[in-house]
Amino acid sequence: MNSTPETATAVRSKLSVSEFIEKYANHPVYIPPRGTELHAKNWQSEAALRMFLNNLTDEVAEDPKRLVVYGGIGQAARTPEDARKIIEVLLNLEEDESLLVQSGKPVGKVRTHAEAPRVLIANSNLVPHWATWEHFNELRARGLMMYGQMTAGSWIYIGTQGILQGTYETFAACGRIHFNGDLRHKLLVTGGLGGMGGAQPLAATIAGATFLGVDVDPERIKKRLDTRYIDKMTYDYEEAKRWALEAKEKGEAISIGLVGDIGDVLERLIQDNITPEILTDQTSAHDPINGYVPNGLTLEEAKALRESDPQEYKARSLTSMARHVGFMLELQRRGSRTFDYGNNLREFAQQGGEPNAFNIPGFVPEYMRPLFCEGKGPFRWAALSGDPEDIRVTDEALKELFPENKHMINWLEQAEEKVAFQGLPCRICWLGMGEREKAGLLFNQLVRDGKVKAPIVIGRDHLDCGSVASPYRETEGMKDGSDAVSDWPLLNLMSNTAGGATWVSFHHGGGVGIGYSQHAGMVILADGTDRAERCLRRVLHNDPAMGIFRHADAGYETAQENAEKFGLKL
Repeated sequence: MNSTPETATAVRSKLSVSEFIEKYANHPVYIPPRGTELHAKNWQSEAALRMFLNNLTDEVAEDPKRLVVYGGIGQAARTPEDARKIIEVLLNLEEDESLLVQSGKPVGKVRTHAEAPRVLIANSNLVPHWATWEHFNELRARGLMMYGQMTAGSWIYIGTQGILQGTYETFAACGRIHFNGDLRHKLLVTGGLGGMGGAQPLAATIAGATFLGVDVDPERIKKRLDTRYIDKMTYDYEEAKRWALEAKEKGEAISIGLVGDIGDVLERLIQDNITPEILTDQTSAHDPINGYVPNGLTLEEAKALRESDPQEYKARSLTSMARHVGFMLELQRRGSRTFDYGNNLREFAQQGGEPNAFNIPGFVPEYMRPLFCEGKGPFRWAALSGDPEDIRVTDEALKELFPENKHMINWLEQAEEKVAFQGLPCRICWLGMGEREKAGLLFNQLVRDGKVKAPIVIGRDHLDCGSVASPYRETEGMKDGSDAVSDWPLLNLMSNTAGGATWVSFHHGGGVGIGYSQHAGMVILADGTDRAERCLRRVLHNDPAMGIFRHADAGYETAQENAEKFGLKL
């Protein structure tokens, strides 16, 4: 490739720090800058700045007033003051400095170098003996910690699209295994339509199913309507039932959002002798106090009880989860293909009195692990220009780069037609070992050649092939029994730091709650420079390779074969 300067050049904004904050980060209104003008001193810091603000814009975040991005209390920063300080530091960060962020609070800068990460983030991490919701909530109440979830506190949440393809891959795998690859005339029922669960309706209809999703909060369903993730909404069970059964009979792939309690709805389906072909759940069950809403309470009553008596609230949540899972087990007995979708519902249902909760299998060992053994996972990217045309250019370039990957091409075409952008235009596309590196280098060349208007940020969900230890989700039922070994996400973090990712993160509790997971995040910038090319080659090789190392070490033959195929000497 042609030699270029080590630093991508751009016109620097004349806005002062206070003027920038007034324009782009005047809490609770956060807006990511767009275009080619630099506000920070370099594109690496600018990328982190824009994605931090993108996490908090109201198009993306579930509750920007509280800095909550998704997942109950998953935040991007601990307080508005911390958010402001993060912005101030990023605006003035040099290329040989790195910002340290401790549970959403900027705590210092360290001397590094131009190919080191610009930001090093650690969220919600507790010494194992103290790794409980009780201790975490005590610290949080004292202003000493925040919950980073997965991509909330690592500044690479891209709205509901972020989990869309992973959800689609899960539903499609269920269809291939149980229904001869055809989900037409099949009813898929689930609970939870928030930032993560809200991907389910669109993923289901892309896969061909009729979808009925339930959420107690009408605002969550309205947001899915506004962003075109769901087709219809109702407060009436009978109306939802009629729509669903008519669509199923016709083989129509439509999605219906019903306002209600998921336990109550499952009970009525049982009473009406309606057995959905597929049943799962994505309520915020990972957090029994700040996420799940107990049966029998309105949202207002739940808020009041949460504040007045959190222990009573938790007890009622656990009892409700046990009831909820009890109905899922009954539908499973009646023939529903029922699986846990990684929100720790089974564990808390068991604590609430349902002894058979783990008779429901998890989605990773049931459907996703073969992909992890290939180093595949949720590769995502954002156009820092803010121009949707840049995403179209990347989509077309990927189709040309991988003409044999018909599955990927079909996915991109579906996404182009059906996905509404939230905040900065972004795309998600599951890619594997070798493919990620090629895609990253391609994007860097697009920036270098001026085919896109500004640099591209590349990241992924923490839910990836080699970045998580989560015994009730990503690492459930490992072949060698190493479900709870968290050396692997730490090695992932270190390899991505050593490789030169633009920012890295290590979190505790994402997806399933405090005490149940540890996981690493990675984001890297393609800005058209030689520096970026060197970093992309290392990071986008190392990151998926970790998935193959992890699964090969656990004894999965497919992973061992892929290690041989890609020359990964173990």
